[in-house]
Formats: sequence, structure tokens, C-alpha cells
Amino acid sequence: MRQEDIQKLLEVGVLLSAERDLDRLLERILTCAMELTACDAGTLYLLKDDALHFRTSRNNTLRSWGSDGLPPPVPLTRQSVCALALLEDKTIRIEDVKNCRLYDLTGPIRYDEQTGYDTRSMLVVPMRSRSGEQIGVLQLINALDEAGHICPFRDEIVLAVESVASQAAITIQNVRYMEAIQELFRSFVRVMSTAIDERTPYNAHHSRRMAQYAEGFLGHLEAQGRASFSPQRREELLMSIWLHDIGKVTTPRSVMDKAARLSPAQHSRLRSRLGEIWMSQRIECLEGRADPAGLPAFRQLLEETAGTIETIDKAGFVTDEQLAWLDGLRERTYIGPDGQPQPWLTEEEHAMLSIRRGTLSPAERREMERHVVLTDKLLAQIQFPQELSHVRPWAAAHHEKLDGSGYPKGLRGEEIPFEVRLITILDIFDALVADDRPYKPGKTVDQAANILRSMASHGELDSGLVEDLLASQCWQGIL
Repeated sequence: MRQEDIQKLLEVGVLLSAERDLDRLLERILTCAMELTACDAGTLYLLKDDALHFRTSRNNTLRSWGSDGLPPPVPLTRQSVCALALLEDKTIRIEDVKNCRLYDLTGPIRYDEQTGYDTRSMLVVPMRSRSGEQIGVLQLINALDEAGHICPFRDEIVLAVESVASQAAITIQNVRYMEAIQELFRSFVRVMSTAIDERTPYNAHHSRRMAQYAEGFLGHLEAQGRASFSPQRREELLMSIWLHDIGKVTTPRSVMDKAARLSPAQHSRLRSRLGEIWMSQRIECLEGRADPAGLPAFRQLLEETAGTIETIDKAGFVTDEQLAWLDGLRERTYIGPDGQPQPWLTEEEHAMLSIRRGTLSPAERREMERHVVLTDKLLAQIQFPQELSHVRPWAAAHHEKLDGSGYPKGLRGEEIPFEVRLITILDIFDALVADDRPYKPGKTVDQAANILRSMASHGELDSGLVEDLLASQCWQGIL
């Protein structure tokens, strides 16, 4: 073998060992083999479902390259020279296709008739892994001499191509294993995310919707030149989205699903007490301590009280007037079964109904906010590879705000990475527009846009990213 062939073979080994993208790897294998043999054309097949599938092809004379327009799969039968090489695990070298009687070469001859190409010499090399697993076939056509004339493939170069094919098979197998492991990990992430979301009805599609928004949002940012995302960076961002709520695995459902300020038990006790108040008033009338003529008005008062409590219990925001009404109700008493004065509204009930915004008490809100700490703690147990090293910190920071009002660390400004700002905006947007939340109706996109812009104007969110999100309309086809 010539010195330049040995040098080229060593270069091929380095190139193949460095490539991890399967499509680019296949192109490199074919290119390297063609350069090594100085041939005019070549095709690489991979075995799948008992057939050889064309994956990439190149023809310098016809100036064709790539995987577009490749013919259908070749059945793994002895009627095809490529299939035969794999079945018998042997290299097939043909000096003159038109005059060869040892093999069925109707395929190449038909190709020549259709394209006007002139196939003469051919080298077909099977690709098998070390364990003997069939991987595919490397087919090279029309070796060229130094003058550019078609000639047979040299004896000494065949061994070099077999070496390339062997190394290529191992590399392809390794890349496939890596892809399989990565997909297994991605599937595991999606399973965990789905399991968390399914714990509560309103969260059933939250992470999936966010990931779908992100795909469209990233495309818009790249199209507008606002940001550039490598495949690795995109993968990290999407995985952070899928895992951002994993900490909710420990959040009590009574907190996650709380649709009203009062718990079901508190609500039941209050309703029972109103019934008890009605019975107490009737007893007062029967025993002559109250005027029976006032019973209808008292009953109406109780019904109005119950209605107002229901309204406040599920309101998105409690007004000053409603707070004053609750203060007044807390002062009212009735005579209980033990003959002692009892309040219409307990201190606990008053405190819960007086929550200004949302349905959670301060203690319950702390419990809910704790999920980001748990997200960080749980993700710390996963040995993320270097290319996914940002998943944990990005996922755990999705409630941080630019003005420092977020949690859990109260990060500010540049302390919050671009990706976290993006995730935060997507999270808030979906929370606003989602129509499956038990504690509030979903808002329209226009309403959500106004809220996001208001938050940005107060320094909580990245105003540029908010406008990018709204311009991207990444929710189209999802909501």
C-alpha cells in the first residue's frame, strides 16, 4: 500500500471517531472511501427490516449528492450484488460490470440506461460490527487512475476499504447506541414530566404545551436573528422545560388542586354552621327571645351571606369592600348548642377568605414555591452529561424575576440566563391562557399579552423576549 494511502487511512480513522451525528457520519464514510480509492461514485446502504436502505450516494460525473431521490430498499436476497456481499460476508470486486457473468448486475445496468452513466468497475464491501452484527454495505463505482480514466480497483486498496468499512460499522453501531441511550433518556424525561403533570388535572398538558411553544419561539428568534441555538443548546432548553416542574412530585394535591380559598373541610363546616345559625334563630323565636316576623328577612340574610362567601371564596382578587364585609361578618355571633355565643366566621376562615389574590395561604404558597427547590434537589441526583449540564440550573430557576422578586434565590438582572428568562415567560404565558386551571378561567391571548407587558414594564420580565413571544405567535395550532 502506498504511503499516501496509509496516511489517508489514518486520517479516515480520526474523522470517523470524531463524528457523532449519524447522517453526517454516513456522508463522511462515503466521502472518505471515495477519496481513498479515487473513485467516481458510491452509495452507502444500511440494513433495516431485512432490506438494504439507501442512506447516502454520490456521483461526481452526474453531479448528484445526498439522499434525495434515492431508489427504494433492496431486499436481502442473492439477486442483488450488494445484498449478496452482506449475506456471504465477503468483498466483491468487479472489473467490468457489462461483461461480468458471476453476479446479477441488472440493477447497475438498468441505472446506466436510465441516467446515461457508464458503470464499469465496482467494489462492494459489507459492513459488520465486531460481534458480527450486519450493519450495511459500502458500494464504490469506477475507480480512476492518475489520468482520470476508469480502471479496476487496485488489490492493495481493497484491504484499506475493508478496514474503513470495519471501522465505519463499529462507529455506526456506537452512534446508534448513543442515539438509543439519548432517546431512552429523553423518553424517561417525558415520562417523568407526564407523571408529574398527570398528578393534577390542570397540569396535565402544561409541560408539553410549553415545549411546543418553545419550538416555534426558537424558530422565530433564529429567523429574526435575535438568537442562535445549536442542537445542543436547543436540547438543553427543551429538556429544562420538560423537567421544570418535577419538584411538584412532593407538593400535596390539596395545594396543587386548590380551586378555592377554603378547603373542602372548611367549606363544609361553614355551610353547616350557617344551617346551625338558622336553627338557632328559629329556637330564639320559639322561645320568645326574637320576633318570628323577622324570620324571612333573616333567612334571606343567611342566603345572601352564603352567596357572598361563595363569591369571595373563588374570586381571583378580593376587593377592599369584600374585606370590609368579611370583617363585619367576623364580628357577628349566634347562640350555639351549648348556650354560648359563637362567631359566624372563625378566625381561620376569615384569614383564608381574606387572601387578596389566588387561593393559597402564605403557608400553602410556601409549600407550592418549594417545588423549585425540590426540582433542583431531584435533578442533582441525575448525572447529566456535559452537553446537558445546564438543564438542572435552568429548570430550577424558572420562577426567578429580573427585579429580584422571584424565587427561590431572588436572582436579579444578568444573574438570570437568557434561557431561564425564556422559560419563565413561556411558563407564565401558559398559566395565563390555560383553560384547565381549577382556580381561574383561562385568559385570552390579548389579555395574557397585556399582563406580560405589564410585568415587563415593572421590571419582572425581559421586555424584548415578551415582544418576541407575542410576535412569534408560537401558540398557533396548540391552544
